[in-house]
Amino acid sequence: MTAFETAPLPTGPTPPEPREDALLGGRVRLLQPSAGYRAAIDPVFLAACVDARAGARILDAGAGTGAASLALAVRRPDLTVTGLERNAEALALFRESVIRTGCPERVIPVGADLGEAARTGPGDFDAVMTNPPYTESGSSTSPHPHRSEAHTESAAMPLDRWVRCCLALLRPKGRLYVVFPAARLDALVAACSRATGDLRVFPLWPRAGEPASRVLVCVRKGVRGPAQILPGLVLHEADGAYTAGANRILRDAGALDLRLSGRL
Repeated sequence: MTAFETAPLPTGPTPPEPREDALLGGRVRLLQPSAGYRAAIDPVFLAACVDARAGARILDAGAGTGAASLALAVRRPDLTVTGLERNAEALALFRESVIRTGCPERVIPVGADLGEAARTGPGDFDAVMTNPPYTESGSSTSPHPHRSEAHTESAAMPLDRWVRCCLALLRPKGRLYVVFPAARLDALVAACSRATGDLRVFPLWPRAGEPASRVLVCVRKGVRGPAQILPGLVLHEADGAYTAGANRILRDAGALDLRLSGRL
């Protein structure tokens, strides 16, 4: 297990009783705050696109309450996932969710700041997955502090630094997986461009014929390779129901293939 130097996490008032949500057809039992920010489908799609050899070590940077970590561990029981989270309330829920889901040997919640972890931790993870804060600093209007913290870039941790910290924790030629709003794809590509290559972009379209709302992005650390736009996935039918392809991921714990040929 990778050790990080951690400081005591800040605590606030006692939070209200959390709620338990079921992901992946009930395979994941996820505790989340009863009010304010709760994980939606983004972390499930993020976990679905991670591909690695058996026995690989994966880091979930900014894990929140653990949705992506747990979804990956359930889909790939041959991997070990370390979930890094600095918010004390989210971390406590994450730890309990690991127990309820039944995978304490394979999912390791760690309370630490990403910047400090990048400074003190060895860069030896086989892959890093992350759902970074995606709202530009100063533009958040959420009344819920945890939602604002989870979604909004801070002056101390803008997107480009977030990406650099993730790459610092990744082994050479390892892969960084990101889920991000399609409207800010340019900012993400710019943040990744100096130290990575083999860029792959997988669009998620709300409905057929509509612009993509999210993108899944994979890059490799310290390699060169052409950028590729992959076929992507339509999430909803015209009546709002999930498509068969989306249900394969969200309900049946299926994988998303970010390969055109060969193994990632």
